[in-house]
Amino acid sequence: MSGHDEKRVAAGLKAAIHNPNVSEEAKERAQERLENMGASVDTGSRGNNNGSYPTGTTDETGRETNRVLGGYKATLHNPRTSEGAKQHAREILEADGYQIERPEGVTEDEHQKRVNAGYKAALHNPRVSEEAKQHAREYLEQHGGL
Repeated sequence: MSGHDEKRVAAGLKAAIHNPNVSEEAKERAQERLENMGASVDTGSRGNNNGSYPTGTTDETGRETNRVLGGYKATLHNPRTSEGAKQHAREILEADGYQIERPEGVTEDEHQKRVNAGYKAALHNPRVSEEAKQHAREYLEQHGGL
């Protein structure tokens, strides 16, 4: 198996382990196979250690995990949200492994440049709705990104 194929197999096995629709027996087999491949899996609350869950992952109430966490991230930037709600959102996100504060060495200009790049990417993404693209255009016009 090539290195690329092996990575894809490992990713699939890790996804199976975190999928609530997979039986415990299948999860155990996936875990054993990963161990035989020399890979490890995080059995914590996250799907992986880079701040995201596999697309479509749901919590115990059936809500999509990424969307729930995205809502908490939005809370931090909403000027109409109380400090108490923002603090609660910070606690939830930090407990899930998100870095809330800007990394050392990233200036405000660099941060704004990255934000603008994200909005510009949205303009060219065919999976982004026209409404979201319009929001991106408005944001970029207000922040000198167009």
